[in-house]
Amino acid sequence: MPDPKPVHTDRRRAQAFGAVASDYDRHRPKYPAALIARITSGRNLHVLDVGAGTGISSAQLTDAGARVLAIEPDDRMADICVSKGIAVERSLFEEWDPAGRRYDAVVFGQSFHWVQPGPALAKIAQLLVEGGRLVLMWNRVFPVRPSHADLAEVYVDYPTAAPSTPIDPAAEAAVIAEIESHGFAVERVEFDEDLHYTSTEWLGMVSTHSNHLILEASQRDQLMTRLAAFIGPAGVAARNSALALFCTKDGAG
Repeated sequence: MPDPKPVHTDRRRAQAFGAVASDYDRHRPKYPAALIARITSGRNLHVLDVGAGTGISSAQLTDAGARVLAIEPDDRMADICVSKGIAVERSLFEEWDPAGRRYDAVVFGQSFHWVQPGPALAKIAQLLVEGGRLVLMWNRVFPVRPSHADLAEVYVDYPTAAPSTPIDPAAEAAVIAEIESHGFAVERVEFDEDLHYTSTEWLGMVSTHSNHLILEASQRDQLMTRLAAFIGPAGVAARNSALALFCTKDGAG
């Protein structure tokens, strides 16, 4: 779920991902197959993937039969996306010129909080064909064993890096209300899957989160060392309660 505080103006956080683009692509989880199938429905859809990063969701949508155009402002992230054979236009969504093109689906994977919602939603409404859908999706991976509360003990000395609870009803409600205020009907769907990470895999994933990337290098190294010692050889049993919001303009098919 997105940060409950607006972060679209925090370009330091937004630009931090490019510095670790390869690690981001290697360690960030894919979206559940059932979610991707729900978006594509086995059809040859024309999809716009906004804030596509290294093309994790773009590649999954392409493999499911969609024709994907990715929008990504960071050259380092976009280069990896291109290497996967995905068409990429390098731009902030607010500045991107659609040149009259329209899409069956506009998708934001972990990226809607990086745009200003009002102007973005107005632009999206003009991009969708009749009956088209806006899809916002988030992987919400949380530790089960050790638990979120257990790991929070390690972050006591690093409060700015402490992970928030991935399921935040207030933040979710605020996003849905914003979308509905722009004339979209919202269907909320969850896709659950159980996961297991080795200690190295878990550290690799969390080290690509923006709240870790903005730490000083020495602090980040200390935090990773403490997490590795705390997790130990058993690794992390985790659950992904991935969330998707399927949004259509009121009155659309």
